[in-house]
Amino acid sequence: MTALRLTRRSWLKLIHWTTVPFFLWFLFVTPSHVASWGWHWVELHSVFGLIFVALALTWSFDVSTRGLASRPGPKLRGTARAIHRPLHLTLVWGLFGVAFTGFLLGLTASRTLFAGTVLPIAPPQGLPQANDWAGALHIYEFYALAAVAVFHVGFHAWRHYRLRDNALRIMVPRPLHRFL
Repeated sequence: MTALRLTRRSWLKLIHWTTVPFFLWFLFVTPSHVASWGWHWVELHSVFGLIFVALALTWSFDVSTRGLASRPGPKLRGTARAIHRPLHLTLVWGLFGVAFTGFLLGLTASRTLFAGTVLPIAPPQGLPQANDWAGALHIYEFYALAAVAVFHVGFHAWRHYRLRDNALRIMVPRPLHRFL
C-alpha cells in the first residue's frame, strides 16, 4: 500500500480551504453567541479555535521557512502585480497575529483559558486592563483581516474574470472547476 504524498502546493491548498470555514465561523459566531447556546457549543467553539490556531501557525511557519508558494503570474501587471505579494503576506501573518493576540488574551486573563477544552492557552496573570486591551486588539485585528480576506476574494475573482488567468483553477479543488 502506498502512502498519499502531497506536494507543498497541495498541502497548502488543503490548509487554505480547511481554514476558510473556521474563519467564517469566527466571523459570524462570537463567544457571547455560543455562551447563550449552551456549554457544548462553548466547547465546540473552543475546539474550532484550537484547530484554527493550529492551521494558522502551521501556515505561518511554512511561509517563514519556505516563503510564499504563490506567484503573481504572467498576466498580472502594474499595481495588481505589486499588491499580490503584500496581500498574501498580510493574510498569512494576519492569521498569526490573531493567534498571538488570542495568546495574549489567555496570558492576561484572571483564570486559565483552554483551547479545545484541553490545552491551557497561557498561565493567567490577572491583568484586567491588559486583558481588555488584548481583547479589543484581537477583535479589531480579526475583523480587519476579514476585510483583507474579502478584498483577496475579489482580487482573485477579478483576475479570473477580467484577466482570464488560472489563479482560481490552481486554487479551487478539481470537482469545482466546472463552475469556473
